[in-house]
Amino acid sequence: MATPYELMVGVRYTHAKRSNHFISFISLVSAAGIALGVAALIVVLSVMNGFQDELRNRILGLTAHVEITGADNTLGYWRSVAQRAQANAQVLAAAPYVETEAMLAANGNVRGALIRGVLPADEQRIGDLGKDMKAGSLDALKPGGFGIILGSQLARELGVTVGDKVTLISAQGNITPLGIMPRLKQFDVIGIFDAGMYTYDAGLAFIDLHDAQLLTRLGDRVSGVRLKLRDPFRAPFVDQQLSQSLGDNYFVTDWTKQNTNFFRAVAIEKRMMFLILLLIVAVAAFNIVSTLVMAVTDKQADIAILRTLGAQPGSIMAIFILQGAFIGVVGALLGVAGGVALALNVETVVPFLEHLFGINLFPADVYYISKLPSKLEWSDVVTITGVSLSLSLAATLYPSWRASRLNPAESLRYE
Repeated sequence: MATPYELMVGVRYTHAKRSNHFISFISLVSAAGIALGVAALIVVLSVMNGFQDELRNRILGLTAHVEITGADNTLGYWRSVAQRAQANAQVLAAAPYVETEAMLAANGNVRGALIRGVLPADEQRIGDLGKDMKAGSLDALKPGGFGIILGSQLARELGVTVGDKVTLISAQGNITPLGIMPRLKQFDVIGIFDAGMYTYDAGLAFIDLHDAQLLTRLGDRVSGVRLKLRDPFRAPFVDQQLSQSLGDNYFVTDWTKQNTNFFRAVAIEKRMMFLILLLIVAVAAFNIVSTLVMAVTDKQADIAILRTLGAQPGSIMAIFILQGAFIGVVGALLGVAGGVALALNVETVVPFLEHLFGINLFPADVYYISKLPSKLEWSDVVTITGVSLSLSLAATLYPSWRASRLNPAESLRYE
């Protein structure tokens, strides 16, 4: 099948061999601008996706999908509550916990921490604490042993390691004739975990559930029950179902409510970054307008000759639309190739740049995540490519329409 002459002429006009090399240079710059914008969009959105996914995984590693507690933030008959919760088809496991805030002191250093009492066997079915252990073992938590597992940053700030002792200063004091005196209890450091998230590593510690009950004087009561679901994204629906089945005497919350600000901020930032970086593509796409305007001015004689040979105004318009579309397609394809390649290798490129320039782009004490993750979503690639091609096509319409309106007699008057 013969190639339509509109396509042949349009592609040929993108590179000038002898007449006006400046038009070819502008075409190259326009394609390069589109490629740069598309690649930047793909990489940035992939990093945002990776950040969101990494943040969610790390939060869920030490946070339950759903938590149930009583009206006074304690739970008496927690075993029956756990059984009723596990009757829901989405619930995989349930585990009791006791939470309290306390001060930890060692080697003259004092740090505040959230103390969580757990049953080791149940905790391993709920979260990833067992996988995050850097030293020691979660199974070393024994009732009456008064052992404690510290976050890596918390242990570093206290200057302790496995085998050392720390003093726990409870917020619930003893009433004496001299007033309320803080309760002190010495714990042995039996493990250190590293969740890779500074908030947890610097402010969370685990002890045995029974020791926590003694420390907080709860008796057989607990702070609540933590649940693990088959699908974490169905947590809001399970939250609603459990709230209805358990009644008003229980308070049910899920991880999306507890961390809604994080994920809302990430989602808003992702949309704003898309719009901002899309301006790069828009500027590059509208460079096609100047390219085609100069091409139309330079090719007036050619247009007039084509018209006298019988070319219709629609064909002239198609020539310049195809010329601009060719620039947009080449730029978009180059951008997709470069963006996908970089997005798939961000975790290798960033450490190389950090080593090359001797800097730390993501210090752990500033950012929740100390490395740059990336997750390529092909739906984003398709959207970016489609928007880029649409902008490129839109930029061709006005110059092409002006070309189709040229009068052949006026164009050939001085030829």
